[in-house]
Amino acid sequence: MGGTVPTRYKQHSRAWREILFTSHLTSTQLSLQVSMVKRVAVILAGCGVYDGTEVHEASAVMVHLSRAGAKVQMFAPDAEMMHVVNHCEGKPVTDTRNVLQESARIARGDVTDLVKLDVGAFDALIIPGGFGVAKNLSDWATKGKEYSVEPEVEKVIKAFHQAKKPMGMCCISPVLAAKAIPGCELTVGHDSECEKWPYAQVAKTMVEMGCKHLNKNVGEVHIDTKNKLVTTSAFMCNAPIHEIYDGLGVMVQEVLKLA
Repeated sequence: MGGTVPTRYKQHSRAWREILFTSHLTSTQLSLQVSMVKRVAVILAGCGVYDGTEVHEASAVMVHLSRAGAKVQMFAPDAEMMHVVNHCEGKPVTDTRNVLQESARIARGDVTDLVKLDVGAFDALIIPGGFGVAKNLSDWATKGKEYSVEPEVEKVIKAFHQAKKPMGMCCISPVLAAKAIPGCELTVGHDSECEKWPYAQVAKTMVEMGCKHLNKNVGEVHIDTKNKLVTTSAFMCNAPIHEIYDGLGVMVQEVLKLA
């Protein structure tokens, strides 16, 4: 066809160019949004403060991660718990339970065996506290300073550290970092025992192990920038639950900033 292009064809062509250009921007923006979503692995140690993961800490971490738009996958060892505690009485019972199966209670069934955790698939790692950390992820509860970390747990922590990916640990879980990353900086609250800080001896033990302990209040964190480790006291402090919740929010926020 020769001659002048009809106006209606020019309008159609322009409309299509606008549609194509807009579609291109939208796909680019979506790609950027996807790339900005942080993928976070969370390791659980059972369900319940006395023999597993502290439920309030785990829930708070999940809420803060959700609000930040992070994509989360929960993991736990497929292993027998050290023991089962009656949480009404605070005393062990004769039951035997599995760490992975108990963790599924917190994860609403969506929890994966820790051996399947691929560090390359995640931007950060968070480990909530609870006595399960000292009983199922390590043997701190029975051996104190002479404790060891469960091999698969230690392997994951060292892998994240080697990959220079950030980790967040709260309550008693910083003891895992103390063993896996010798000489790291951390906080488990304060180092002077009192009604508010009943577990201050843990801080002193961390120092004896060669770590640098920083006294921090429940709403604060310590950031070990060299090791990309963010720690906070959580229930190591006798504080109102909303203050613990807020402190965990700071921890999550700082971990995601480093990711």
